[in-house]
Amino acid sequence: MLNQIILVGRLTRDIAVNDSEGGCKVATISLAIPRSFKNSEGTYDTDFIDCVAFEKIAENTSEYCSKGDVVGVKGRIQSRVIEHEDKKEYRTEIICEKITFLSSKKPETEE
Repeated sequence: MLNQIILVGRLTRDIAVNDSEGGCKVATISLAIPRSFKNSEGTYDTDFIDCVAFEKIAENTSEYCSKGDVVGVKGRIQSRVIEHEDKKEYRTEIICEKITFLSSKKPETEE
């Protein structure tokens, strides 16, 4: 069996690294990925995918990437249940195993 996914998209916001309850570094990354086909109105829809990065992957991505940058994510799909009082919320997200920095929106400086 195989649970592997590869995504390429733009970061929708700057990345903040937080400490989890267990003490490890964690960052939630949201990727905007336009679909390759037009909808019935003739425009392209965009999917927004939440990805979770841990430890060095989270720290490096936060340090070197910002909103609008294009990144590649290799990871696995994970679903979990979050219980709030008497409600259950089901959440599916991507757990990042590798993030590749592909391009930046920052202007390059000439030296």
